[in-house]
Amino acid sequence: MKITPIILPAALWSTLATALPSQHSQLEQRQAFYEPCSGLYGSAQCCATDVLGLANVDCGVPVTTPSNATDFSSICAAIGQRARCCVLPILDQGVLCQTPSGV
Repeated sequence: MKITPIILPAALWSTLATALPSQHSQLEQRQAFYEPCSGLYGSAQCCATDVLGLANVDCGVPVTTPSNATDFSSICAAIGQRARCCVLPILDQGVLCQTPSGV
């Protein structure tokens, strides 16, 4: 059969072509940068106590850089604190804090 040499390479090429976009998107996901806090609430903090949403007590910068929202929560939970985004961290206190995106 003379059609087989044409059909087989075409089938292999189409299989390869459909596999490449999947690998490319996985690479983009690994290289994506997670920014938990932005804008006015731009300071990522791990805080122990929230006081009426105005201040958070016993805050600090996460010990490692979070790669996603779940990771940010886990990093803070490991030291008994919650992930927060604050406007102004002063003397281990976060002023005007909110929950980070995705948490």
